[in-house]
Amino acid sequence: MGKASITVLRVIIAIALLGSLAVQVVIVPLLWLDMDGGRPDITIPILAIVVLGVGTLQVTAVCIWMLLTRVRRGTVFSPSSFRYVDTIIGAIATASVLTFGLAVVGAYANRTTPGDEIAPGLVGMICGVSLVIAGVALVVYVMRQLLAQAVAFRSELDEVI
Repeated sequence: MGKASITVLRVIIAIALLGSLAVQVVIVPLLWLDMDGGRPDITIPILAIVVLGVGTLQVTAVCIWMLLTRVRRGTVFSPSSFRYVDTIIGAIATASVLTFGLAVVGAYANRTTPGDEIAPGLVGMICGVSLVIAGVALVVYVMRQLLAQAVAFRSELDEVI
């Protein structure tokens, strides 16, 4: 990976982190104020899911930043890289669970109020998004297995040389 692509990726990650901080500091409080007249048993879980969901994105971004540092130094194929990849997998899996939790809150809102506050099809779509996010976690897990093979191959080559 070239220096230019690492720099571009870092700029994108920095912008994403700044945007996510803006969401947590500005948008979430505004959302809280906007939902002030709503039911606390629905608004509090939604806001908590938003904050925690943004947190999973931030954790993932920081871990990718650290892996990019390792790529630049040429040390990405070492056992210490696994902690970053494992953290990314955990963050993505957590995002999947949080997304499913959003669907549960939507279904709960529909069951406890007359009429449908959230279209049942939308609740189903959110469940589908949760499944797709879980699939991304599995893809990253497969990539982790490839990293493990590369680390093992590299250590074998070091022994031969």
